[in-house]
Amino acid sequence: MKKLNLLVLIMGLCALCTACYNDTGSRQKVLKIYNWADYIGEGVLEDFQEYYKEQTGEDISIVYQTFDINEIMLTKIEKGHEDFDVVCPSEYIIERMLRKNLLLPIDTVFAHSPNYMKGVAPYIKEQIDKLSTRPDDPASRYAVCYMWGTAGILYNKKYVKPEELKSWDCLWNKHFAGKLLMKDAYRDAYGTAMLYAHRKELKEGLKTVPELMNDYSPAAMDTVEKYLKLLKPNVAGWEADFGKEMMTKEKAWINVTWSGDAQWAMEEAATVGVDLDYTIPEEGSNVWYDGWVIPKYARNTKAASYFINFLCRPDIALRNMEENGYVSSIAAPEIMEACIDSTLEEVDASYFFGAEAQKVRLRNTQYPDRSVIARCSMIRDFGDKTVNVLEIWSRVKGDNLSGGIVILILAVVVGLCGWQIRRRWISYKRKNLQRRKRRRRMKA
Repeated sequence: MKKLNLLVLIMGLCALCTACYNDTGSRQKVLKIYNWADYIGEGVLEDFQEYYKEQTGEDISIVYQTFDINEIMLTKIEKGHEDFDVVCPSEYIIERMLRKNLLLPIDTVFAHSPNYMKGVAPYIKEQIDKLSTRPDDPASRYAVCYMWGTAGILYNKKYVKPEELKSWDCLWNKHFAGKLLMKDAYRDAYGTAMLYAHRKELKEGLKTVPELMNDYSPAAMDTVEKYLKLLKPNVAGWEADFGKEMMTKEKAWINVTWSGDAQWAMEEAATVGVDLDYTIPEEGSNVWYDGWVIPKYARNTKAASYFINFLCRPDIALRNMEENGYVSSIAAPEIMEACIDSTLEEVDASYFFGAEAQKVRLRNTQYPDRSVIARCSMIRDFGDKTVNVLEIWSRVKGDNLSGGIVILILAVVVGLCGWQIRRRWISYKRKNLQRRKRRRRMKA
C-alpha cells in the first residue's frame, strides 16, 4: 500500500492547528477522519477536497488519523475525547455503537450531487440492517458499508491439495504442523472452532452457521477453548500482518486469513513464481463488513456525509479497491466490468450485482460464488460476553505451549546453563592459576 503523500499530511497538520482554537466557524472548515491504515486510495482525499468545493463552494481541510484496533477507536469515541467527524469501524463495533447511541444519521440529500450511497449492493445493505437495534430504525441510516470480505484459507498449491482443505479439520491435521498461520483475531478463531466442533451437525442440517458462530453460552465457550488448545501445537504463529510475507516466501503453507490479505498475497507471490490460492471450507465461514459512520461528537456532519457519499461514487470505489485489495460494497456495472478476468473460473455473483452476474469470471477472493456465500454468516457483537471470550483467547495463546516452542525454551535454558558452567569453570581455572603464581612468588 502507498502512504498518504506529504501534501495531505501538511494539510492535516494545518487543520489540526486550526481546530485547536475551538472556533466553531473554523471547525466547519475541517473534516476529521479516523480510518484503518492503508485503507484508502492515493489522491482520494485531495480529490474529495475538490469535489466538496465544487458541490458546496466551500474549502475543506482534512485531519486524517489511523487506527489498527477497533476497540481503541471505540474508546476514543465513547469517552468523547475526540471529535472525529467520520470513522470506519467493523460491523460488530457498529452494532455496539448503535446500542450505546453513539451514532448520528447520515445525510443522503445533496445540493448538486446524486446520492451515490444508493449504489450499495442490496445484499450488503440487508446485512448491515441486521445490526439494527430497533425495527423502525434501520442500521443503514447510520452506517454505509465501505469494504467487505470473507475469512478463509490461503494455501500454497505446491504443498497443499485443494481436497485437503475441504473441511476446517485440515487445521487440526498434524501433517501441517508448523506450517500453519492463524490470524491473531479472537472472533475469527472462535467462529472457526465452533464450525469445526459441530461439523457433523452442520452437514446433517441440525445446526446453522449463524447460530453456531453467535453462540456464547458457557458450553460453547468451553468447546471453543478445548478445540483451540488442541489446534495450538500446529500453529507456527498468530499473525496480524506478517502472514502475507510468510506465505509469499513459502515459509508457511496454510494461512487462515481475510480475503483481502489473501488477494494481496496471491498477487505478490505470483511475481516471484509462487502459486497461492484461496478457499472456504464446506462448513462455511464468516463474512465481515467495515462501514463509515458519523459519531455523536462529530462537529462537521455536513462534510462527513459528503465524504461518505463521495467514497460511494463508482470510480472512487474502484480506486480504493485497487489500492487495498478489498472489495467495495458498491455494485456498479463498471466495477464488475473492471474486475472480470477471462482466465478465471465462472462464479455466480448475482447476489451482489444482479441477474446479469450469474456467470461471470471474477476472483473468488473478491466475489465468492453464491453457493459459498450461502454457507457464510456475520459474527455479531459478543456484548457482555466479550470479556469471557478474551479470557479464553488469552489462555489459548498463553498456555499449552507447542512442542516447537517448548524445545526452543529448553534449548535456551540448556544453553544458559552451559554458559554459566563454562563461565564458572574459566573463573575457577583463572583463580587456580593466580594461586599457583602467588605460591611461586612466595617461594622465590
